[in-house]
Amino acid sequence: MELLKKIDHIGIAVADLEQGLAVYRDQLGMKHERTETVPGQKVRVAVLKVGGIHIELLQATAEESPIAKFLARGGKGVHHICYRVDDMDEAIAYCQRQGLQILEGSRRAGAGGAEVAFLHPRSSEGVLTELSTGGEEREYK
Repeated sequence: MELLKKIDHIGIAVADLEQGLAVYRDQLGMKHERTETVPGQKVRVAVLKVGGIHIELLQATAEESPIAKFLARGGKGVHHICYRVDDMDEAIAYCQRQGLQILEGSRRAGAGGAEVAFLHPRSSEGVLTELSTGGEEREYK
């Protein structure tokens, strides 16, 4: 079974979204597609595009946000890698059959209207791994 279709995006935790945009958009020249708030994940997201990959700059909107906790532990940097899947039910079932741990309560609405779930870093060699069905705004062109 081919579970992972392509890299959907790379999530980068930042303390200040505007400062992150100044680096990635203004200095590195990435195309800024949009900024949105994802209340369920307590995060503001700036979506940029380079080549066929999206980069999500992630700023916490609350102290209990996973991004705020990540920043408190180790500072800013790569937070997760997200892979596109066709069917979330099928992807979760497949991962569980393989003995991979899905983070409790991680299945939810993500940026761009996508449905997302996360694999515990212990299950993916220390990397927080997001699975995403993508959303209309996320289709590559």
